Amino acid sequence: MTKGVYVSKVLAIGTVVATVSAVAGIITMVIVYETQRIAVHPTPRPTFEPTTPIPTGLPADLRLPEDLVPEHYLLNLHVPLHTGIRMHPINSTTNQSLLFTGNSTVNIRCVQTTVTILLHSVDLDLTCVTVTDRDSGRRMENTFFPHVNESNFLEVRLKEPLVEGGNYSLFTAFEGLLTDNLEGLYFSKYTEREKTPDGESEEAERFLAASQMQPTEARKVFPCFDEPAMKATFDVTITHRAGTTALANGLAYEPTGEEWLVTRFQRTEKMSTYLLAFAVSEFDFITTANERVAIKTYARPEAIAAGHADYAANITGKILDFYQTHFAMRYPMNKLDQLALPDFGAEAMENWGLITYRESALLYEEGVSSIDDKEWIAMVIAHELAHQWYGNLVTMQWWNELWLSEGFATYFSYMGVDHIEPEWKIKELFVGQIQTVFQTDALMTSHPLSSPPDQISTPRDIEQMFDEVTYIKGAAVLRMLADYVTDRVFQIGLRHYLKQHQFGNTEQKDLWKSLQMAVDENKGREQVAEVMDKWTNQIGYPVVIINTTTGLVQQEHFLLNRTYPDSLLEWHIPIRTMKEGNRPTLVELKDREPVNKPALKAETGQWVLSNVDCIGYYRVNYNPENWDLLLAQLEDDHYIIPVINRGQLIDDAFNLARAKYVSVELALNSTRYLRDEIEYIPWQSALRNINYFMLMFDRSQVYGPMQAYLRKQVTPLYNYFKNDTDNSNVPEQHSLQYNQINAISVACSNGLPECVSMVRDVFGEWMRPNGTNRIHPNLRTTIYCQAVAWGGEVEWEFAWLQFQSATTAVEKDKLREALACTKKIWLLNRYLQYTLEPDKIRKMDSVATIDAIARNVAGQALAWNFVRANWEYISLDYRLGWLIDGVTKRFSTDFELQELKWFKLDCEAQGRDFASRALEQAIERTEANIEWVTENEQTILDWFRSERTEP
Repeated sequence: MTKGVYVSKVLAIGTVVATVSAVAGIITMVIVYETQRIAVHPTPRPTFEPTTPIPTGLPADLRLPEDLVPEHYLLNLHVPLHTGIRMHPINSTTNQSLLFTGNSTVNIRCVQTTVTILLHSVDLDLTCVTVTDRDSGRRMENTFFPHVNESNFLEVRLKEPLVEGGNYSLFTAFEGLLTDNLEGLYFSKYTEREKTPDGESEEAERFLAASQMQPTEARKVFPCFDEPAMKATFDVTITHRAGTTALANGLAYEPTGEEWLVTRFQRTEKMSTYLLAFAVSEFDFITTANERVAIKTYARPEAIAAGHADYAANITGKILDFYQTHFAMRYPMNKLDQLALPDFGAEAMENWGLITYRESALLYEEGVSSIDDKEWIAMVIAHELAHQWYGNLVTMQWWNELWLSEGFATYFSYMGVDHIEPEWKIKELFVGQIQTVFQTDALMTSHPLSSPPDQISTPRDIEQMFDEVTYIKGAAVLRMLADYVTDRVFQIGLRHYLKQHQFGNTEQKDLWKSLQMAVDENKGREQVAEVMDKWTNQIGYPVVIINTTTGLVQQEHFLLNRTYPDSLLEWHIPIRTMKEGNRPTLVELKDREPVNKPALKAETGQWVLSNVDCIGYYRVNYNPENWDLLLAQLEDDHYIIPVINRGQLIDDAFNLARAKYVSVELALNSTRYLRDEIEYIPWQSALRNINYFMLMFDRSQVYGPMQAYLRKQVTPLYNYFKNDTDNSNVPEQHSLQYNQINAISVACSNGLPECVSMVRDVFGEWMRPNGTNRIHPNLRTTIYCQAVAWGGEVEWEFAWLQFQSATTAVEKDKLREALACTKKIWLLNRYLQYTLEPDKIRKMDSVATIDAIARNVAGQALAWNFVRANWEYISLDYRLGWLIDGVTKRFSTDFELQELKWFKLDCEAQGRDFASRALEQAIERTEANIEWVTENEQTILDWFRSERTEP
């Protein structure tokens, strides 16, 4: 699954709209649903004792016991949702139906005698539960009761035991409610233009049903063994209204019926419940030519007619074929549907055979979508297609090793996109993702890639695993391992891994075994498990400390807050090192104690550069003399140092300064050469780190001199792109297109007069009566934001009007972000309130909108207070970690730290500590911020004052 936290240069967001009339309809259906639920009285827990000593009781770890194995499900769903609603002329009720019903028969094999069947069920009314001995055909008497707690267990007790080796079936009939919570089986809304009886055109509201099962939501659709290792095959049948199309994982047979259509689907491959997917809609589709797989891309009819799905349809087959060749294994299904949903909680979901996306992650509109949007679409598609093998075909045994799915999908997404868009040089941009996750992974409250399984038990525990450590660090260590054993050996090992474990479940030790086999076959000496276990089982990462005058090198656990006791952790580190004027060589560091490595000793007056191209997942610190030589090289001729390492030097310097390994002056000195730099990676690295300074000091006396320095540094870059910018053009080179955006953003936000004048002019031209928007799609996000920031109520209201009338998700996203840029506090307060009103801000966009407001210095305190005041509502969203991180990033005072601690205690006391890890990380980060600001504010102020002379 691609989530909002999955790092990208775009946070493309979207979710459910609910109008007042729809809310009334939902309330009505809830009342009906509750009435029906109360009418069903599940049998109370029995008190009888079994006649044989068979183990009973619920598992303490909340995991399903291994005494029963599900093999096959027959699942029938009846979804009576109307895609359009009609209002009753007298009582104003609608014809809409949000109840769904169904039944499921699961064939199970007993591998250990038991009198209890435990499976999962949540928010379902069970109307019938039957157990049958399939070997004899005999019904077995039972009682059942759901456990209303974090276990989500449905317990079925039998009067006689299920016997080891026996075959049984469990039938359940159930009712549920379609909600707008974007999980399980839910409803979504959108509008389309239609002809009225008098020939006019008007917008009409349309409904659809869709699903999201990962990680633990299948149990909200039907009772099931909802764990990744409980794989089975599925026969699905959906009953739906005429005029709609039903989709599921398998290829659909021809529907039967007239008023009600019954659509049966081909049996799935053996797979986990979280990969199931269903949809009922009026969507159209576009086909992709492929010699073996039927590929269709579904979206709103207007979007298909306008060609918005064409780019996705064009690249999907190419990426799929690339993966089939690279993995030496066919895509296991005979069809692949892609579905662009108006409301979707994640960015996308890899459901086998039916991949679901947000519209902004699948639909591309020429002339409206930016290069950023296009890249994001390609990356998300490549990510989800990689999952068809890594995650779907071969699945992690338990959620504690989610990185075996998400890390691989992230790693291969760069390869997939590089195959179809080689001119983008997308692999180089991965370094920015590594630098992002380095921030979180430098905290003691981070987590290892492979956590102990008993630490991940509840649905909330599982949801917290979907973070940047799992996705980006997972990909980064795979990238490092591939370089270490060579790409060819890595590919051989992965092919063996897929073949050996297809349709099964794995732990990381299974991956190491396959890779070790490939190493041994190619006469390598690397010991994969010995090297990699420390990277996956330990939190954090090392800093490699090199003295280039002596060749001594050592490692330490890198922490932003070094007041913690030494963790004594150590890693086996492959270090690619380049001496001035020479090619890179490989050095290995295994121990914590200093060791002498001649390859790291510099010749007199020459520099040494380690972690060439940032292949390794670690930071590097040098002796002061080597730092001086490297920074002098940047000032003299920065092209001698590879572009990725120019970004690395800046990022390492700033973070080493935060951790007190080097002076803050050294870090700031690394940015001086940027006046001569035009490449994106070094600038982006610098801006990411200077942003930390902004967060710490944009409410202090440091801010003015810092802005003056940034104006001075960015002026040459802004002028480099000025002709293109003024004419609403962009450069041809992919990375330079991004740096043009950086130039405008930095110049305008720091008050460069030419930039401020430019955004006012082009935005003002659009605001005129019958005005046109001539702003290039690439530049809209930043120009919209700066125009709103430098404007007032008039500009904000115009942007809000444009947001409401925008017909594409990508344009809405740009405007929604821009509305958070205003400096008018009363407008930001109004905007925050809109996030509680789904008819104004879709639910799926609420967290991203609050986060955008928190990034604004005028909105940070407002957002923090708003989150606390509305925590009960906001905490229903799974992206709480991202939100907590966003609203607390500026915290750097004792008062803010105390507020944060009180909030955490309050959440725990009320049983609402849904973001415990994120709150712990925020507290740790705030403590480090307080200490760092206290120690460095005067030094930083003096440095910026000394550099403030502008051209």
